[in-house]
Amino acid sequence: MVAEKGCECGDTSTLAAGRRRLVFPCAGTSNVGQISNTAALQLGDEGYGVPTCIALLGSGDVALKRRIEEADEVVIIDGCSAVCGAKIAASQGVNAARHLVITDLGIEKAYTREIDAEQVERVVSAIWEGKGRWVL
Repeated sequence: MVAEKGCECGDTSTLAAGRRRLVFPCAGTSNVGQISNTAALQLGDEGYGVPTCIALLGSGDVALKRRIEEADEVVIIDGCSAVCGAKIAASQGVNAARHLVITDLGIEKAYTREIDAEQVERVVSAIWEGKGRWVL
């Protein structure tokens, strides 16, 4: 029997851009939720941080909470003003260093999963440029 491997969401064993940084997208079902998820994955590919599952955080997973404590920075990308990602993090006692809301960048929320690359790039660039609300 093969041993089941645990979830590796939030694995900060490697540094991203010189920091142990976790990126939580809201991953909602609207276009901006899908943009948040795609942007988080792209940020991971670019070495900015580790894309991490907001659902696992919401479940109260002990191993993920330990990885959050070890992280240098937590970033939340929410799609809209409902700020579900930030609310989930707060419910688990997690304080994000930075919080970006995609609709604040002028991208309108639509109830479709269709997204375009330019919108994703706008979010990715905003994160790299340090935009969003810094929480200190």
